[in-house]
Amino acid sequence: MKLRMPRRRRDRLLAGAAALAAVAGAGTWTAASASGDAPAVHRQDQVLKMPGADIDTSYFLAGGREDGGAKRPAVLLGHGFGGSKDDVREQAERLARDGYAVMTWSARGFGRSGGRIGLNDPEHEVKDVSRLVDWLAARPEVRLDADGDPRVGVSGASYGGAVSLLAAGHDRRVDAIAPEITYWNLADSLFPGGVFKKLWSGIFFTTGSADGMQQAGTAPQDAGAGRPQDAGAGAGAGTGAGANGTGTATGSAPGSGPQDGAPAGPGCGRFTPELCAMYERVAVAGKPDAEARTLLERRSPSAVADRIKVPALIVQGQDDSLFPLDQADAMAAAIAANGAPVAVDWAAGGHDGGMREADRVQARVAAWFDRHLKGDGSADTGPAFRVSRSGGIDSTDGEVILRGASGDRYPGLASGPRDFALTGREQTFTNPAGGAPPALSSLPGIGGQLASFGAGLSLDFPGQNARFESAPMDADLQITGTPTVTLKVRSTAADGSAVLFGKVYDVGPDGRQQVLPSQLVAPLRVENAQQGATVRLRLPAIDHSVAAGHRLRLVVAATDLGYATPAATAAYTVSVEGPLAVPAAPG
Repeated sequence: MKLRMPRRRRDRLLAGAAALAAVAGAGTWTAASASGDAPAVHRQDQVLKMPGADIDTSYFLAGGREDGGAKRPAVLLGHGFGGSKDDVREQAERLARDGYAVMTWSARGFGRSGGRIGLNDPEHEVKDVSRLVDWLAARPEVRLDADGDPRVGVSGASYGGAVSLLAAGHDRRVDAIAPEITYWNLADSLFPGGVFKKLWSGIFFTTGSADGMQQAGTAPQDAGAGRPQDAGAGAGAGTGAGANGTGTATGSAPGSGPQDGAPAGPGCGRFTPELCAMYERVAVAGKPDAEARTLLERRSPSAVADRIKVPALIVQGQDDSLFPLDQADAMAAAIAANGAPVAVDWAAGGHDGGMREADRVQARVAAWFDRHLKGDGSADTGPAFRVSRSGGIDSTDGEVILRGASGDRYPGLASGPRDFALTGREQTFTNPAGGAPPALSSLPGIGGQLASFGAGLSLDFPGQNARFESAPMDADLQITGTPTVTLKVRSTAADGSAVLFGKVYDVGPDGRQQVLPSQLVAPLRVENAQQGATVRLRLPAIDHSVAAGHRLRLVVAATDLGYATPAATAAYTVSVEGPLAVPAAPG
C-alpha cells in the first residue's frame, strides 16, 4: 500500500508507456539455471535508448515468459561505482524466484552503457531510473497501482544505493527502498569537516578515467581489494517519459560509448566535463571550495530529503571510511521525519571491509520488499535497529564469528552519553612541510578487514599530534555512536587555519597496545585560530566494546594519509575543554 495519495493520470506518461509497450518484447531472452525445485529464471537482455545514452539492461522473470504468470511487484537493482549490471545478477535471480519482476542496468558510463558519468545527475542518471519505471509499467506481468504506476521498489549498494534514495525523492511511483552502504550528502562524504578526502576521491576519478572505460563495451576494472562501489547522487529527476522522451529497446547490442554533452578533457575518461573540472580544481588546491560543495550537494539524496516518504531499510557498513555511519544516521532521521517506516542495520564490513554479511543483508532486503511491495504482513522485516558485533574467531577456519544486537528503536549517534575526564596538558605539535610523513589510519578497501581481526595498522608520528587519556575503565564499556569533545585550538599558519584529525583509541592495560576502532578518523578544518578557537569535535561513529581496565586515548593529529593537508609547515596548539562524551545506547 502506498503511503501517499495517488497522483493524477498524466497524458505524457501514458503516451510513453504506450510507446514502451510496442517494443516490450525486444531483446534476447535467456533461461538461467535453476537448482532443485526452484523455478527457472528467464533473463531478457536489451539496450534501452535514452536521451544522450544507450543503457544496457537485463530483465528477470521466474515461472513463465514475459506474458506468463500472475501479476507481480517489480524491483530495480543498481550497482556500485566502477561496476555494472552483472554485479547484481545473482541477487536479481533470487528476487525473481521470490516472485518479483526484476530489472538491472548499467548506469551511464559503466559496463556496456553509453553516456558520461554524472554522479547520479538528476537530469541524467536519475531520470534514467524513471524511464526504467516507465518500461516496467508497460509490462503485462507487473502489478500496477494505477495506469503507468507499477508497484516497484529500488535497492542497490553504494552508487546504486544513492540512486535508490534519489529515485524515491524524484519519482512518486517508487514504493519502497533498501539503500546499502551509501551516502546521504556526497559533499559531506568527500569533504568531511571541510577537509578533502583525497585518497578515496582519487580512486574514484582514476576508476572513471581509466582507458578501459573509454571504449564501448569494456567494463571498468575493480579498484583494489574493496571495489569503490560508491560516489554520487542526484537531485532533480523528472517523472520519466514526459520530460525527455521514452526509453526505447534497441536489441542486445552494447552501448556506443559516451554520447551526452561536450567532449571531456584528456584526463576525464567518461566523467562529465563539469565533474572533471571540479575534481581537478579541488585536487590541485588541496581543499574544497563553495562551488564544489554546491555541485555535489545538488546531486545528493539530502537535496530531496523532504520528498523521500517511502519505507526505507538502511544498511550501512561499520568498516567504511568512505561513507561512515553518520551518513546512514542523517538519512534515517530525515526519512523518519517524513512519516515513513525506517529500519537501520549496521552491518559488518563496508567499503574498507567487504560485504561480509551479503547473504543476510539480501535476505533482509527481500523480506522488506515482501512486506512493503507484496503487502505480506507476516514477512519478518527485522528490528528497527540491528548492529553486528564480533563474537570472536572461529578456531576451525579463522573466520570472525558475528552476532547481532538489536533494539526496538534506532537510538541515533548520541544516545545515553557518559562523560570521561581526559588528562593531558595543552600540547603543541607540527604540521610537517608537504604534509609528509602522514599519519596512517585507514586504507581504502582493506583497513576495515584488518580491524575486524583486532589488528590495526594505524601509525602516528612523534611531534605531529597531541594525546589525552582517560582513567582505566572500571567496567566494560560498549560505545555505540559518536563520541564528542570540545577543543581549544591555536594555529601559526599564515591564514590562521588548522587541519586536524581526531581519533579515539582503545588502549590496553600496558598503555602500549592500542586499537583504532574500524580504522576511522574525523577530519576538521578550524578557521581563524590565530588567537585561539573553541570547536566541538565529533569523532567517528563506531560500535566498539572497551574492556574493563582499558583506557580511551584521544589523539589529535596534523596529518592523515587519506586526506589533503596544508603543504606549509605550521604549529598547532591544542587542549581539551571538558570531558569526552561517549554514547552508550543503553538497551
